[in-house]
Amino acid sequence: MIALDTVTEAGSWDGLPDAEALAQRAAEAAAAVADGAEEDLEVSVMLTDDESIRTLNRQWRGKDKPTNVLSFPAPEQPGLEGPRHLGDIALAYETLVREAEEESKPLADHFAHLVVHGVLHLLGYDHETDEEADVMEALEVKALAGLGIADPYRDMAA
Repeated sequence: MIALDTVTEAGSWDGLPDAEALAQRAAEAAAAVADGAEEDLEVSVMLTDDESIRTLNRQWRGKDKPTNVLSFPAPEQPGLEGPRHLGDIALAYETLVREAEEESKPLADHFAHLVVHGVLHLLGYDHETDEEADVMEALEVKALAGLGIADPYRDMAA
């Protein structure tokens, strides 16, 4: 199980009133499809706006623009008792809304996809190479299917 600590840091998330519950389900779905994800995990989720995520993106990735999701893996802490803190995920509301509209998909589905994506990053998956991207995308599709959400990459391949 993944325990989420969800905080609305900035922006209005009124368009997604069940964001916390949906994030929980999406995080659990991601852990369920990942290899070797232990039972007791913790993730912090920050719901924010484009301005705040732009600052984080500039500070940590050297990219001076907003993005949809950022993941910050926690350092390994061997020997600690209790749940393992995987790290933090930040999501930007305006970018999520814009992307969902551009891709003609429900906001809740896009949000769930990006939570799954972020959790998989925290679990060590990446998409720097085509092979890594294929593995990560397949896990995302499987996790989302478990939530009843269509393959977000299906239309992109056509």
